[in-house]
Amino acid sequence: MLDMFQGAFGVIMLAGIGGLVLVAIAGFALVTNTRPDPMAKFSETATRARNSDAAGVGQTLRRASSGLDMAALRKYAKFLEPTDEKELSEARKKMVLAGYHGKNAVRDMHAVQFLLAIGGILLSLLLIFVILPGKLDGLPVLAAVMVSPMLIGYFLPRRWVEQRAAARQEEIMAGFPDALDMMLICVEAGQSLDQSIQRVAQEIRPAYPALSEELTTVGDQVRAGRERGEVLREMAKRVDLPDITSFVTVMVQAAAYGTSITQALRVFAAEMRDKRIMRAEEKANLLPTKMTLGTMMFTVPPLLIILIGPSVVGVMSELNPATIMGN
Repeated sequence: MLDMFQGAFGVIMLAGIGGLVLVAIAGFALVTNTRPDPMAKFSETATRARNSDAAGVGQTLRRASSGLDMAALRKYAKFLEPTDEKELSEARKKMVLAGYHGKNAVRDMHAVQFLLAIGGILLSLLLIFVILPGKLDGLPVLAAVMVSPMLIGYFLPRRWVEQRAAARQEEIMAGFPDALDMMLICVEAGQSLDQSIQRVAQEIRPAYPALSEELTTVGDQVRAGRERGEVLREMAKRVDLPDITSFVTVMVQAAAYGTSITQALRVFAAEMRDKRIMRAEEKANLLPTKMTLGTMMFTVPPLLIILIGPSVVGVMSELNPATIMGN
């Protein structure tokens, strides 16, 4: 029995068993945490709601269920989100850039990272002890098999969020000039800016869903009674793009100084069209540089073989003719 824990394989086994024991202790500590039972509070609130009038029952139950969810999330908050306010703000900003606007998006993100990391550890143990027992020789190989799935499971959600945020910003940047042109047409047709934003959001939804989502949010908030400038500034913070920030500044200044919104939109839309053409030309100018490496890799070696190959064969035949003839 003791022979199993000797050597590199025994070290990995002990590390895996120790990790599982630590996870079990942490889970037991969380489960046995002595705090007021949320279900008791929910039952008490629901009882009071049944005794109240019928009009207030639904609202009271919704408030109670929301309090239950928040209490359950606060119980694990210190494990599932940063405790520092600056780090928490940065994490929320990243989730908003990726399109996740929920209040618990950061907690959900860290919970997914934690679960995938634990799943990676279990997968490593499965590979080492069940699928490939005794076939992984050497401590470096065992350590790589043990650690790699855990690291992949932990950093994969973060990479997914970063890629989603970048793709979302790229989509908004690509669709913004078209949205401005449509907005200008709506304003010139006699609609207000708020009506134009809502109409444009509906029209561009199939092509640019991310931009449509942001414009729909702006339209809904303005329709709910919020001040337009404040809502536009919040959109600029959510999107974090210079073009959107400039558009918000132009619209706020036009409303503050009483200038024509139609003229401001016309000038800004023309500028955005020019910037889109400049970005396309920039990508086209970068294309030859990006193709240089591929051209050298796939063109130069065959060319060298064609040009130098016969000379190399001739030199080798002169030096060792028996080897070339197969004797």
